[in-house]
Amino acid sequence: MSFSDLEGKAVLVTGGAQGIGKGIALRLLREGMTVVMGDLDLVAGEETVRELEDKGQIHFVPLDVSAEDSVRETVAWILNRCGRLDALVNNAGIARSGFGQVEDLPLEEWDRVLSTNLTGAFLCVKHAIPSLRKGGGAVVNIASTRALQSEPNTEAYSASKGGLVALTHALAVSQGPLIRVNCISPGWIEVSDWKRSDQRSEPSHDPIDRDQHPAGRVGTPHDVAGLTAYLLSEESSFITGQNFIVDGGMTRRMIYAE
Repeated sequence: MSFSDLEGKAVLVTGGAQGIGKGIALRLLREGMTVVMGDLDLVAGEETVRELEDKGQIHFVPLDVSAEDSVRETVAWILNRCGRLDALVNNAGIARSGFGQVEDLPLEEWDRVLSTNLTGAFLCVKHAIPSLRKGGGAVVNIASTRALQSEPNTEAYSASKGGLVALTHALAVSQGPLIRVNCISPGWIEVSDWKRSDQRSEPSHDPIDRDQHPAGRVGTPHDVAGLTAYLLSEESSFITGQNFIVDGGMTRRMIYAE
């Protein structure tokens, strides 16, 4: 399915140089959108532009979502270069930090995770809102199933993603009807083959990895990207404030220890 109303519109995808963000960028390019990737990884950003530039209008801007000046400058760059900003995908996040026993977790690590995963989304929305209002724009936040269930010693990450789900419905109520805001909570999404080339590897999954998913497989960035395109399009004009779980049914499956 394609969404013709997205053609010609401009979107900022944070954390768009690798992983899920890269998959989203690719899908939105194929929908005819002008895609601006904001990312801290300069090597990955420039490489992704080279890989995807034959698919449509794609740009890379160095972006630290936790720094308000960086966010402000990025939005200004988009408006100067593209003349518009119609959609925002808050995907940037730290997934490999802030783990460990809570009594041993440094406040600096807690703050780092929250400032990137949660405050970063707030800052991007804050500075994008004036432009999004002009065209009746849409926001998609990328959270995680960790917002709903946890493994041990993941307090910072889980709290940041839970906060992102709550921020989603708060923004939807505050900014409607001109701006719609929705959230996607991915489960296990395999991104090893969506990283920058010097860190890329072939996915490898045991049968148990696949079997624990009722869908019979681990997810891919395409699974998140398709839903993102739908939520940005007019096809979802009556949907706002919602959190969509994309996990192959894993959070619905009861698992007992043998």
